[in-house]
Amino acid sequence: MSTAVSFATTAHIRDACLCLHAQRAARALGRRFDDALRPLGLTSGQFSLLMALNRPEPAAMSAVARLLAMDRTTLTAALKVLERRGLATVAVDPEDRRGRRLSLTEAGRAGLAAAVPVWRATHAAVEATLGGVDADMLRTGLRALA
Repeated sequence: MSTAVSFATTAHIRDACLCLHAQRAARALGRRFDDALRPLGLTSGQFSLLMALNRPEPAAMSAVARLLAMDRTTLTAALKVLERRGLATVAVDPEDRRGRRLSLTEAGRAGLAAAVPVWRATHAAVEATLGGVDADMLRTGLRALA
């Protein structure tokens, strides 16, 4: 009995696999936004994290991790970079000393304000490349998967 997978199966999975296509799209989008945000000293991931911290009140670490679909360890590492750059703070939660509250600093708010126009322009350019695909339907589908 052969244990080899046929090339036809490989081609089918290559063409149909939602995971593969989502990974490829995420990498391509990440590169595009990284390139656009690089002059501001930000990556696309840092921009997303700064946006997640842009709230009227300091955010619980668990809420930010959930929003970004990150585990706490990955989020902690990403926050350390922003903390060292003076863009974010991590403080003990006064209501639960085991928890942490995350905030933007003034420098973080200023960096985010400078990055939003870059994001808007890049986002519009990305949506323009969708070739008739309804961007709202795409977002709905992606949210359903997340």
